[in-house]
Amino acid sequence: MKDLCVLILGAGKGTRMVSNRAKVLHQVCGVPMLKMVYRAAAVLEPDEILAVIGQDAERVRSAMEGCPVEFILQEVQLGTGHAVMTAREHLSRRKGDVIVLYGDTPRIRPATLRKLIGHHRNSGAVTTLLTTRAPEPFGYGRIARGPGGRVTAIVEEKDTTIEQKAITEINPGLYCFQIPSLLEALGRLTNNNAQKEYYLTDLIGIQGGEGKPVEAVLHEDFEELHGINTRSELAGLSQTLRAAKNLELMASGVTLIDPARTYVDLDVLVEKDVILHPMVSLEGHTRIGEGTVVRQCCRIADSTIGPRVEILDSCLITDSEIGAGTSVGPSAHLREQSRVGEDCRIGNFVEIKKSELGKGTIAAHLAYLGDAIIGSNVNIGAGSITCNFDGVRKNVTIIEDDAFIGTDSQLIAPVKIGKGAMVGAGSCITEDVPPGALAIGRGRQVNKPDWARRRKCRETNDDQLPELR
Repeated sequence: MKDLCVLILGAGKGTRMVSNRAKVLHQVCGVPMLKMVYRAAAVLEPDEILAVIGQDAERVRSAMEGCPVEFILQEVQLGTGHAVMTAREHLSRRKGDVIVLYGDTPRIRPATLRKLIGHHRNSGAVTTLLTTRAPEPFGYGRIARGPGGRVTAIVEEKDTTIEQKAITEINPGLYCFQIPSLLEALGRLTNNNAQKEYYLTDLIGIQGGEGKPVEAVLHEDFEELHGINTRSELAGLSQTLRAAKNLELMASGVTLIDPARTYVDLDVLVEKDVILHPMVSLEGHTRIGEGTVVRQCCRIADSTIGPRVEILDSCLITDSEIGAGTSVGPSAHLREQSRVGEDCRIGNFVEIKKSELGKGTIAAHLAYLGDAIIGSNVNIGAGSITCNFDGVRKNVTIIEDDAFIGTDSQLIAPVKIGKGAMVGAGSCITEDVPPGALAIGRGRQVNKPDWARRRKCRETNDDQLPELR
Protein backbone atom coordinates (compact mmCIF):
# COMPACT_ATOMS: atom_id res chain seq x y z
CA MET A 1 0.00 0.00 0.00
CA LYS A 2 1.27 3.44 -0.93
CA ASP A 3 1.77 6.23 1.60
CA LEU A 4 1.54 3.79 4.48
CA CYS A 5 3.95 2.85 7.20
CA VAL A 6 3.52 0.50 10.14
CA LEU A 7 4.64 1.16 13.71
CA ILE A 8 4.84 -1.88 16.01
CA LEU A 9 5.13 -1.19 19.73
CA GLY A 10 7.31 -3.83 21.35
CA ALA A 11 9.25 -2.18 24.19
CA GLY A 12 7.07 -3.33 27.07
CA LYS A 13 8.45 -5.56 29.82
CA GLY A 14 5.38 -7.75 30.09
CA THR A 15 5.51 -8.11 33.87
CA ARG A 16 2.70 -10.67 33.91
CA MET A 17 4.90 -13.03 31.90
CA VAL A 18 7.27 -13.09 34.91
CA SER A 19 10.30 -13.18 32.63
CA ASN A 20 13.69 -11.56 32.16
CA ARG A 21 13.12 -11.70 28.39
CA ALA A 22 11.30 -9.10 26.38
CA LYS A 23 7.64 -10.01 26.09
CA VAL A 24 7.66 -9.92 22.29
CA LEU A 25 10.45 -12.55 22.19
CA HIS A 26 8.24 -15.26 23.64
CA GLN A 27 7.40 -17.73 20.91
CA VAL A 28 4.16 -19.11 19.56
CA CYS A 29 4.82 -22.44 17.83
CA GLY A 30 8.45 -21.54 17.25
CA VAL A 31 7.93 -17.95 16.06
CA PRO A 32 8.50 -14.86 18.27
CA MET A 33 5.31 -12.86 18.75
CA LEU A 34 6.91 -9.75 17.26
CA LYS A 35 7.80 -11.61 14.08
CA MET A 36 4.22 -12.86 13.70
CA VAL A 37 2.91 -9.30 13.90
CA TYR A 38 5.60 -8.16 11.45
CA ARG A 39 4.60 -10.84 8.94
CA ALA A 40 0.97 -9.77 9.01
CA ALA A 41 2.00 -6.16 8.42
CA ALA A 42 4.51 -7.05 5.71
CA VAL A 43 1.76 -8.60 3.57
CA LEU A 44 0.40 -5.07 3.09
CA GLU A 45 3.70 -4.03 1.44
CA PRO A 46 3.89 -0.71 3.30
CA ASP A 47 6.58 1.86 2.59
CA GLU A 48 8.27 1.10 5.90
CA ILE A 49 7.87 -0.99 9.06
CA LEU A 50 9.11 0.56 12.30
CA ALA A 51 9.41 -1.22 15.65
CA VAL A 52 9.84 0.47 19.01
CA ILE A 53 11.91 -1.76 21.29
CA GLY A 54 13.28 -1.41 24.80
CA GLN A 55 14.00 -4.32 27.09
CA ASP A 56 16.38 -6.93 25.66
CA ALA A 57 16.87 -4.76 22.59
CA GLU A 58 19.81 -6.65 21.12
CA ARG A 59 18.09 -10.01 21.42
CA VAL A 60 15.01 -8.53 19.75
CA ARG A 61 17.16 -7.29 16.86
CA SER A 62 18.74 -10.73 16.56
CA ALA A 63 15.36 -12.49 16.58
CA MET A 64 14.20 -10.25 13.71
CA GLU A 65 17.30 -10.81 11.58
CA GLY A 66 16.35 -10.95 7.92
CA CYS A 67 13.25 -8.81 8.43
CA PRO A 68 13.60 -5.29 7.00
CA VAL A 69 12.56 -3.38 10.12
CA GLU A 70 13.74 0.03 11.30
CA PHE A 71 14.25 -0.25 15.06
CA ILE A 72 13.65 2.67 17.43
CA LEU A 73 15.00 2.38 20.97
CA GLN A 74 12.73 3.51 23.81
CA GLU A 75 15.24 3.57 26.64
CA VAL A 76 12.69 4.48 29.32
CA GLN A 77 9.15 3.14 29.00
CA LEU A 78 6.67 5.90 29.93
CA GLY A 79 3.51 4.54 28.36
CA THR A 80 2.10 3.77 24.93
CA GLY A 81 1.87 7.42 23.95
CA HIS A 82 5.52 7.90 24.85
CA ALA A 83 6.43 4.89 22.68
CA VAL A 84 4.83 6.59 19.67
CA MET A 85 6.58 9.86 20.60
CA THR A 86 9.95 8.13 20.20
CA ALA A 87 9.05 7.54 16.54
CA ARG A 88 8.17 11.18 15.78
CA GLU A 89 11.39 11.86 13.89
CA HIS A 90 10.85 8.86 11.61
CA LEU A 91 7.17 9.64 11.07
CA SER A 92 7.87 13.28 10.24
CA ARG A 93 9.68 12.10 7.11
CA ARG A 94 6.60 10.22 5.92
CA LYS A 95 3.30 11.23 4.39
CA GLY A 96 -0.01 9.43 4.38
CA ASP A 97 -1.03 7.09 7.18
CA VAL A 98 0.54 4.98 9.91
CA ILE A 99 -0.88 1.86 11.46
CA VAL A 100 0.05 1.38 15.12
CA LEU A 101 0.12 -2.23 16.31
CA TYR A 102 1.25 -4.03 19.43
CA GLY A 103 3.94 -6.69 19.28
CA ASP A 104 1.98 -8.99 21.59
CA THR A 105 -1.01 -9.51 19.24
CA PRO A 106 0.31 -12.45 17.19
CA ARG A 107 -3.11 -13.50 15.87
CA ILE A 108 -3.66 -10.32 13.83
CA ARG A 109 -4.39 -11.08 10.17
CA PRO A 110 -3.56 -9.02 7.06
CA ALA A 111 -7.24 -9.02 6.06
CA THR A 112 -8.13 -7.31 9.34
CA LEU A 113 -5.49 -4.64 8.78
CA ARG A 114 -6.78 -4.05 5.26
CA LYS A 115 -10.27 -3.64 6.70
CA LEU A 116 -8.98 -0.99 9.12
CA ILE A 117 -7.05 0.93 6.44
CA GLY A 118 -9.90 0.75 3.94
CA HIS A 119 -12.41 2.22 6.37
CA HIS A 120 -9.94 4.87 7.48
CA ARG A 121 -9.20 6.12 3.99
CA ASN A 122 -12.77 5.91 2.75
CA SER A 123 -14.14 7.82 5.74
CA GLY A 124 -11.54 10.59 5.68
CA ALA A 125 -11.05 10.30 9.45
CA VAL A 126 -7.88 11.62 11.07
CA THR A 127 -7.85 8.53 13.28
CA THR A 128 -9.56 5.16 12.99
CA LEU A 129 -9.38 2.53 15.67
CA LEU A 130 -10.28 -1.12 15.57
CA THR A 131 -12.75 -2.15 18.26
CA THR A 132 -14.27 -5.43 19.31
CA ARG A 133 -16.78 -6.80 21.81
CA ALA A 134 -15.31 -8.56 24.84
CA PRO A 135 -17.30 -11.26 26.62
CA GLU A 136 -15.76 -9.99 29.87
CA PRO A 137 -14.89 -6.31 29.31
CA PHE A 138 -13.45 -5.72 32.79
CA GLY A 139 -10.00 -4.15 32.56
CA TYR A 140 -10.40 -2.83 29.00
CA GLY A 141 -10.94 0.73 27.87
CA ARG A 142 -14.59 1.20 26.84
CA ILE A 143 -15.59 2.90 23.60
CA ALA A 144 -17.74 5.94 24.30
CA ARG A 145 -19.88 7.04 21.36
CA GLY A 146 -21.83 10.23 20.89
CA PRO A 147 -24.64 11.28 18.54
CA GLY A 148 -24.58 9.41 15.24
CA GLY A 149 -22.35 6.75 16.69
CA ARG A 150 -19.22 8.91 16.56
CA VAL A 151 -16.43 7.89 18.94
CA THR A 152 -15.93 10.56 21.58
CA ALA A 153 -13.44 8.92 23.94
CA ILE A 154 -11.87 5.75 25.26
CA VAL A 155 -12.73 5.44 28.95
CA GLU A 156 -10.32 3.41 31.05
CA GLU A 157 -11.74 0.88 33.51
CA LYS A 158 -10.89 2.92 36.61
CA ASP A 159 -12.70 5.96 35.20
CA THR A 160 -15.92 4.28 34.00
CA THR A 161 -19.35 5.12 35.36
CA ILE A 162 -21.86 2.43 36.22
CA GLU A 163 -23.46 2.86 32.79
CA GLN A 164 -20.11 2.72 31.00
CA LYS A 165 -19.10 -0.47 32.80
CA ALA A 166 -21.93 -2.20 30.92
CA ILE A 167 -20.38 -1.30 27.55
CA THR A 168 -18.92 -4.40 25.88
CA GLU A 169 -17.26 -2.60 22.96
CA ILE A 170 -13.62 -2.25 23.96
CA ASN A 171 -10.34 -0.88 22.65
CA PRO A 172 -7.74 -3.58 21.87
CA GLY A 173 -5.22 -0.90 20.84
CA LEU A 174 -4.94 -0.99 17.03
CA TYR A 175 -5.06 2.35 15.23
CA CYS A 176 -4.68 4.00 11.86
CA PHE A 177 -3.62 7.66 11.98
CA GLN A 178 -3.16 10.39 9.44
CA ILE A 179 0.48 11.18 10.14
CA PRO A 180 0.26 15.02 10.24
CA SER A 181 -2.71 14.93 12.63
CA LEU A 182 -0.99 12.34 14.80
CA LEU A 183 2.17 14.42 15.13
CA GLU A 184 0.12 17.50 16.01
CA ALA A 185 -1.87 15.67 18.69
CA LEU A 186 1.25 14.09 20.20
CA GLY A 187 2.46 17.61 20.98
CA ARG A 188 -0.52 18.08 23.34
CA LEU A 189 -0.32 14.70 25.03
CA THR A 190 0.37 14.94 28.77
CA ASN A 191 1.13 12.55 31.62
CA ASN A 192 -1.27 14.08 34.12
CA ASN A 193 -2.35 10.79 35.68
CA ALA A 194 -1.52 8.64 38.66
CA GLN A 195 1.00 6.58 36.69
CA LYS A 196 2.70 9.65 35.20
CA GLU A 197 2.62 7.97 31.79
CA TYR A 198 1.61 9.14 28.32
CA TYR A 199 -1.37 7.15 27.04
CA LEU A 200 -2.07 6.71 23.35
CA THR A 201 -5.77 6.42 24.13
CA ASP A 202 -5.81 10.08 25.22
CA LEU A 203 -5.28 11.08 21.58
CA ILE A 204 -8.85 10.08 20.83
CA GLY A 205 -10.18 12.56 23.38
CA ILE A 206 -7.80 15.28 22.17
CA GLN A 207 -8.80 14.92 18.53
CA GLY A 208 -12.46 14.34 19.26
CA GLY A 209 -12.57 17.40 21.49
CA GLU A 210 -11.31 19.49 18.59
CA GLY A 211 -14.12 18.23 16.39
CA LYS A 212 -11.85 16.17 14.18
CA PRO A 213 -13.39 13.03 12.69
CA VAL A 214 -12.48 9.88 14.62
CA GLU A 215 -13.84 6.57 13.36
CA ALA A 216 -14.09 3.09 14.87
CA VAL A 217 -14.36 -0.20 12.99
CA LEU A 218 -16.07 -2.97 14.94
CA HIS A 219 -14.37 -6.34 14.47
CA GLU A 220 -16.28 -9.36 15.72
CA ASP A 221 -13.32 -11.68 16.38
CA PHE A 222 -12.25 -10.74 19.91
CA GLU A 223 -9.65 -13.52 20.12
CA GLU A 224 -7.77 -12.25 17.06
CA LEU A 225 -7.26 -8.83 18.62
CA HIS A 226 -6.60 -10.06 22.14
CA GLY A 227 -3.00 -9.57 23.26
CA ILE A 228 -0.94 -12.23 24.99
CA ASN A 229 -0.22 -11.21 28.57
CA THR A 230 0.45 -14.43 30.52
CA ARG A 231 2.19 -17.77 30.07
CA SER A 232 -1.21 -19.43 30.21
CA GLU A 233 -2.50 -17.36 27.28
CA LEU A 234 0.72 -18.08 25.39
CA ALA A 235 0.27 -21.83 25.88
CA GLY A 236 -3.39 -21.66 24.89
CA LEU A 237 -2.64 -19.86 21.63
CA SER A 238 0.22 -22.23 20.82
CA GLN A 239 -2.08 -25.18 21.35
CA THR A 240 -4.73 -23.67 19.08
CA LEU A 241 -2.30 -22.84 16.26
CA ARG A 242 -0.52 -26.17 16.56
CA ALA A 243 -3.82 -28.05 16.20
CA ALA A 244 -4.61 -25.96 13.11
CA LYS A 245 -1.15 -26.70 11.68
CA ASN A 246 -1.68 -30.43 12.19
CA LEU A 247 -5.04 -30.32 10.44
CA GLU A 248 -3.40 -28.48 7.55
CA LEU A 249 -0.67 -31.13 7.30
CA MET A 250 -3.13 -34.01 7.30
CA ALA A 251 -5.22 -32.30 4.61
CA SER A 252 -2.07 -32.04 2.47
CA GLY A 253 -1.28 -35.77 2.66
CA VAL A 254 0.76 -36.17 5.86
CA THR A 255 -0.04 -38.98 8.30
CA LEU A 256 -0.02 -38.08 11.99
CA ILE A 257 -0.41 -41.22 14.09
CA ASP A 258 -1.44 -39.17 17.12
CA PRO A 259 -2.07 -35.48 16.28
CA ALA A 260 -2.52 -34.54 19.93
CA ARG A 261 1.06 -35.59 20.65
CA THR A 262 2.72 -34.27 17.50
CA TYR A 263 4.36 -30.83 17.72
CA VAL A 264 5.04 -28.98 14.47
CA ASP A 265 6.14 -25.32 14.42
CA LEU A 266 4.47 -22.85 12.09
CA ASP A 267 7.46 -22.48 9.74
CA VAL A 268 8.01 -26.23 9.25
CA LEU A 269 7.36 -27.69 5.79
CA VAL A 270 6.28 -31.32 5.49
CA GLU A 271 5.73 -32.97 2.12
CA LYS A 272 3.08 -35.58 1.29
CA ASP A 273 3.24 -39.22 2.40
CA VAL A 274 5.37 -38.37 5.41
CA ILE A 275 4.46 -40.36 8.53
CA LEU A 276 4.95 -38.71 11.92
CA HIS A 277 4.72 -40.96 14.97
CA PRO A 278 3.72 -39.80 18.49
CA MET A 279 5.95 -37.41 20.45
CA VAL A 280 7.69 -36.06 17.35
CA SER A 281 8.75 -32.41 17.55
CA LEU A 282 9.59 -30.52 14.34
CA GLU A 283 10.96 -27.08 15.07
CA GLY A 284 12.17 -23.89 13.42
CA HIS A 285 12.87 -23.93 9.69
CA THR A 286 12.72 -27.70 9.24
CA ARG A 287 11.71 -29.41 6.00
CA ILE A 288 10.73 -33.08 5.76
CA GLY A 289 10.86 -34.71 2.31
CA GLU A 290 8.21 -36.86 0.66
CA GLY A 291 7.75 -40.39 1.99
CA THR A 292 9.95 -39.95 5.06
CA VAL A 293 9.05 -41.68 8.33
CA VAL A 294 9.86 -40.09 11.68
CA ARG A 295 9.33 -42.47 14.57
CA GLN A 296 8.58 -41.86 18.22
CA CYS A 297 10.26 -39.30 20.47
CA CYS A 298 12.38 -37.57 17.82
CA ARG A 299 13.23 -33.87 17.84
CA ILE A 300 14.29 -32.22 14.58
CA ALA A 301 15.13 -28.50 14.49
CA ASP A 302 16.27 -26.23 11.64
CA SER A 303 17.15 -29.22 9.46
CA THR A 304 16.41 -30.52 5.98
CA ILE A 305 15.44 -34.18 5.69
CA GLY A 306 15.34 -35.65 2.20
CA PRO A 307 12.73 -37.99 0.72
CA ARG A 308 12.34 -41.63 1.81
CA VAL A 309 14.42 -41.15 4.95
CA GLU A 310 13.69 -43.18 8.07
CA ILE A 311 14.39 -41.49 11.40
CA LEU A 312 14.18 -44.18 14.05
CA ASP A 313 13.14 -43.68 17.67
CA SER A 314 14.68 -41.10 20.04
CA CYS A 315 16.89 -39.15 17.64
CA LEU A 316 18.00 -35.52 18.06
CA ILE A 317 18.79 -33.67 14.82
CA THR A 318 19.63 -29.95 14.74
CA ASP A 319 21.02 -27.70 11.99
CA SER A 320 21.71 -30.66 9.68
CA GLU A 321 20.89 -32.13 6.28
CA ILE A 322 20.09 -35.76 5.53
CA GLY A 323 19.98 -37.15 1.99
CA ALA A 324 17.36 -39.34 0.34
CA GLY A 325 17.05 -42.95 1.39
CA THR A 326 19.18 -42.63 4.51
CA SER A 327 18.39 -44.36 7.81
CA VAL A 328 19.16 -42.64 11.11
CA GLY A 329 18.95 -44.04 14.62
CA PRO A 330 17.66 -45.15 16.97
CA SER A 331 19.17 -42.75 19.53
CA ALA A 332 21.44 -40.88 17.10
CA HIS A 333 22.53 -37.26 17.46
CA LEU A 334 23.29 -35.00 14.48
CA ARG A 335 24.21 -31.38 15.13
CA GLU A 336 25.96 -28.18 14.03
CA GLN A 337 26.07 -28.23 10.24
CA SER A 338 26.25 -31.97 9.69
CA ARG A 339 25.59 -33.14 6.14
CA VAL A 340 24.75 -36.79 5.55
CA GLY A 341 24.47 -37.99 1.95
CA GLU A 342 22.04 -40.34 0.24
CA ASP A 343 21.56 -44.00 1.18
CA CYS A 344 23.67 -43.76 4.33
CA ARG A 345 23.13 -45.64 7.54
CA ILE A 346 23.64 -43.82 10.82
CA GLY A 347 22.93 -46.27 13.62
CA ASN A 348 22.27 -46.28 17.33
CA PHE A 349 24.31 -44.03 19.61
CA VAL A 350 26.19 -42.36 16.76
CA GLU A 351 26.95 -38.66 17.16
CA ILE A 352 27.87 -36.50 14.17
CA LYS A 353 29.00 -32.91 14.60
CA LYS A 354 29.94 -30.48 11.81
CA SER A 355 30.81 -33.30 9.43
CA GLU A 356 30.05 -34.37 5.86
CA LEU A 357 29.32 -37.97 4.88
CA GLY A 358 29.16 -39.12 1.26
CA LYS A 359 26.68 -41.44 -0.38
CA GLY A 360 26.39 -44.95 1.00
CA THR A 361 28.60 -44.40 4.05
CA ILE A 362 27.80 -46.44 7.17
CA ALA A 363 28.37 -45.70 10.84
CA ALA A 364 26.20 -48.43 12.31
CA HIS A 365 26.70 -47.89 16.03
CA LEU A 366 28.61 -46.26 18.87
CA ALA A 367 30.72 -43.71 16.97
CA TYR A 368 31.64 -40.04 17.24
CA LEU A 369 32.39 -38.16 14.03
CA GLY A 370 33.32 -34.53 14.65
CA ASP A 371 34.82 -32.03 12.17
CA ALA A 372 35.22 -34.75 9.57
CA ILE A 373 35.00 -34.92 5.79
CA ILE A 374 34.06 -38.47 4.90
CA GLY A 375 33.66 -39.78 1.36
CA SER A 376 31.29 -42.31 -0.18
CA ASN A 377 30.93 -45.99 0.73
CA VAL A 378 33.04 -45.64 3.87
CA ASN A 379 32.55 -48.06 6.76
CA ILE A 380 32.98 -46.63 10.25
CA GLY A 381 33.39 -49.44 12.79
CA ALA A 382 31.67 -49.51 16.17
CA GLY A 383 33.31 -47.40 18.84
CA SER A 384 35.39 -45.35 16.37
CA ILE A 385 35.99 -41.67 17.01
CA THR A 386 37.61 -38.70 15.33
CA CYS A 387 39.70 -36.97 17.99
CA ASN A 388 39.14 -33.44 16.72
CA PHE A 389 40.10 -31.24 19.68
CA ASP A 390 43.73 -30.81 20.71
CA GLY A 391 42.98 -28.54 23.66
CA VAL A 392 43.33 -25.35 21.62
CA ARG A 393 41.59 -25.80 18.27
CA LYS A 394 39.31 -28.15 16.37
CA ASN A 395 41.08 -30.15 13.65
CA VAL A 396 39.73 -31.92 10.59
CA THR A 397 39.77 -35.63 9.79
CA ILE A 398 39.52 -36.62 6.11
CA ILE A 399 38.41 -40.12 5.14
CA GLU A 400 38.30 -40.73 1.40
CA ASP A 401 35.96 -42.97 -0.61
CA ASP A 402 35.75 -46.72 0.06
CA ALA A 403 37.88 -46.60 3.21
CA PHE A 404 37.30 -49.05 6.06
CA ILE A 405 37.74 -47.93 9.69
CA GLY A 406 37.95 -50.91 12.03
CA THR A 407 36.13 -51.17 15.31
CA ASP A 408 37.29 -49.03 18.25
CA SER A 409 39.69 -46.91 16.22
CA GLN A 410 40.88 -43.44 17.18
CA LEU A 411 41.75 -41.01 14.38
CA ILE A 412 43.85 -38.19 15.85
CA ALA A 413 43.16 -35.08 13.77
CA PRO A 414 44.48 -33.59 11.63
CA VAL A 415 44.81 -36.83 9.72
CA LYS A 416 43.85 -38.21 6.31
CA ILE A 417 42.81 -41.76 5.45
CA GLY A 418 43.34 -42.37 1.73
CA LYS A 419 40.92 -43.88 -0.76
CA GLY A 420 40.31 -47.58 -0.23
CA ALA A 421 42.60 -47.69 2.82
CA MET A 422 41.89 -49.86 5.87
CA VAL A 423 42.47 -49.16 9.55
CA GLY A 424 42.80 -52.22 11.78
CA ALA A 425 40.48 -52.58 14.74
CA GLY A 426 41.64 -50.96 17.95
CA SER A 427 44.13 -48.66 16.21
CA CYS A 428 45.22 -45.18 17.26
CA ILE A 429 46.06 -43.40 14.00
CA THR A 430 48.28 -40.31 14.24
CA GLU A 431 49.70 -40.19 10.70
CA ASP A 432 48.16 -40.09 7.23
CA VAL A 433 47.32 -43.45 5.68
CA PRO A 434 48.09 -43.75 1.94
CA PRO A 435 45.36 -44.92 -0.48
CA GLY A 436 44.93 -48.68 -0.49
CA ALA A 437 47.17 -49.20 2.58
CA LEU A 438 46.48 -51.04 5.84
CA ALA A 439 47.26 -49.07 9.00
CA ILE A 440 47.60 -50.75 12.38
CA GLY A 441 48.35 -48.53 15.33
CA ARG A 442 48.17 -50.69 18.45
CA GLY A 443 50.55 -52.36 20.91
CA ARG A 444 51.85 -55.88 20.10
CA GLN A 445 50.02 -58.63 21.98
CA VAL A 446 52.08 -60.65 24.50
CA ASN A 447 50.75 -63.89 26.08
CA LYS A 448 52.33 -65.10 29.39
CA PRO A 449 51.44 -68.74 30.10
CA ASP A 450 49.96 -69.50 33.55
CA TRP A 451 50.39 -65.88 34.69
CA ALA A 452 46.71 -65.45 35.61
CA ARG A 453 46.53 -68.68 37.61
CA ARG A 454 49.72 -67.85 39.49
CA ARG A 455 48.32 -64.41 40.42
CA LYS A 456 45.09 -65.93 41.66
CA CYS A 457 47.00 -68.42 43.78
CA ARG A 458 49.05 -65.67 45.41
CA GLU A 459 45.97 -63.57 46.19
CA THR A 460 43.90 -66.46 47.60
CA ASN A 461 46.85 -68.22 49.35
CA ASP A 462 45.40 -71.51 48.08
CA ASP A 463 47.34 -74.59 49.40
CA GLN A 464 45.72 -76.77 46.73
CA LEU A 465 48.01 -75.26 44.07
CA PRO A 466 51.50 -75.60 45.60
CA GLU A 467 53.13 -76.33 42.25
CA LEU A 468 52.33 -72.79 41.10
CA ARG A 469 53.89 -71.00 44.06
